[in-house]
Amino acid sequence: VLQVMMGVLKLLSALFLLSLLCPGLSEVDGGFRKNCKAFFLNGVTPYIPRILEQGTVPKPNLKSYKPICQFYKNDYRFATLYDMNNKIPMFSAYKFTGGRGSGNNIDDTWKIEPQGAQYTHQAVDQDYKNVNTDPLVNRGHLFPVMHADGDDAKESTYTLTNIVPQVQTFNGGSWKLMEENVTKIMNQSCKNSNNNTEAYVVTGAVPSENNTLNNRVNIPSFMWTAFCCEISTNQWHSGAHWGDNRNKSKKVRTVPLSVAELNNKLTNMYEKPFNIFHYNFPSLKIHPCNQHDAIMF
Repeated sequence: VLQVMMGVLKLLSALFLLSLLCPGLSEVDGGFRKNCKAFFLNGVTPYIPRILEQGTVPKPNLKSYKPICQFYKNDYRFATLYDMNNKIPMFSAYKFTGGRGSGNNIDDTWKIEPQGAQYTHQAVDQDYKNVNTDPLVNRGHLFPVMHADGDDAKESTYTLTNIVPQVQTFNGGSWKLMEENVTKIMNQSCKNSNNNTEAYVVTGAVPSENNTLNNRVNIPSFMWTAFCCEISTNQWHSGAHWGDNRNKSKKVRTVPLSVAELNNKLTNMYEKPFNIFHYNFPSLKIHPCNQHDAIMF
């Protein structure tokens, strides 16, 4: 009996330590659960044949891609489709509601997803230390801190399943400038019926063929982002951007695109139809978000 009690105490101690070490235990499954649908326009995830269909990864690719419903401090924060072969997120999706808060006093400790994958399938903090790539890369958020609303949401973005190796000058230069400008556009233009800011954003990365960090983590060739919001009944506002993940000065800007143009570009890159915003099955009807011109600034 004493041995059984000691075993139970050890198990409880281990669980307690795990709860301290892992404040964000995200849900990882073969598909995005109901709680995660709120981060996608109309609750509909991007459509990528054989990778993500109706919010679910088809069985042949379950060992390659993992949908993650990012959960932190008792709330769902955003959604990520994680590419386990390349050890980077394919995209993160979230609802933008203003990006309030400075984030000056947040806990920016990098977190892993203990339920997500083993070391062999996930980037770890050590991968991003003592970097000697040419050009230098650092941690590039897909769901950026400035787009998260409130300190807890901002902290939730500091998970290794939400970042890719991004060229340092690109991350802090033209990509950051684009994020700031898109923030202003969404805050000015994307108002719901209650006059509150509300937009849906999907940001992703296209993996390179053989460029890696620490011989493990893929350094993507390109990064992309798209947003869409309903500004009045059946009236939509949208935009997209595309950038090469290479050494850039702040004077070189990312390329503004319409969402339709970005879909076409991603379709060519992945050699399969790629649709970021669309109506639900079975129609796959083109969404009005795809029908706007690129936003220039």
